[in-house]
Amino acid sequence: MIDRATDILGLVDVQPTFMPGGELAVADGDAVVRAINQLTHHFDHAFATQDWHPAGHSSFASAHPGRKPYETIDMPYGPQVLWPDHALQNTANAALHRDVDLQRVEVIIRKGFDRNIDSYSTFFENDRRTATGLDGWLRQRGFRRVFLAGLATDFCVAWSAEDAVHLGYEVVVIEDACRGIGVPLASGRTSMDEVRDRLAQLGVRFVTSNELAGE
Repeated sequence: MIDRATDILGLVDVQPTFMPGGELAVADGDAVVRAINQLTHHFDHAFATQDWHPAGHSSFASAHPGRKPYETIDMPYGPQVLWPDHALQNTANAALHRDVDLQRVEVIIRKGFDRNIDSYSTFFENDRRTATGLDGWLRQRGFRRVFLAGLATDFCVAWSAEDAVHLGYEVVVIEDACRGIGVPLASGRTSMDEVRDRLAQLGVRFVTSNELAGE
């Protein structure tokens, strides 16, 4: 059951830059728009996040001569996957998708705007110390359970879920309202496999839209 007073829907990086035709396209990423719009009427409250990078961001492979997208390098805050240039500030593809129903969205958190550090989580930048301010906003409003949807499951959604658990929130990931990248790992698995195992161990629940609707 959704508690309309203390539950909130989080829309993570629902931007064209992460959808087919975008700079860092997630396969079938545009399908989350319809799924999200079917969800919003179950909630009275929602927040959204927006990847918002300056040109030459340190997470871009183009900022590291000789490096290619999806390679991993060591940064002062830890390992960093290098990405194609994406979510560039003030570009159309960095905007929230025009078809997303934002009627319930009360705050939009921009992340990744510091040139020297990437930011996957909606709560912290990748040093896991620099806060986005979302936690304070949620606490002041009295929210206790966070339902996450958006892009990409195995990066920004997963890191947000993990941080939310550590901050004391109950966390639910709405699987059909998310899509993942699935980066291959040396183990032969993918980042999607690793993330689901890690989040399940933390007590994150995975549900579908139909389950929320009671179908």
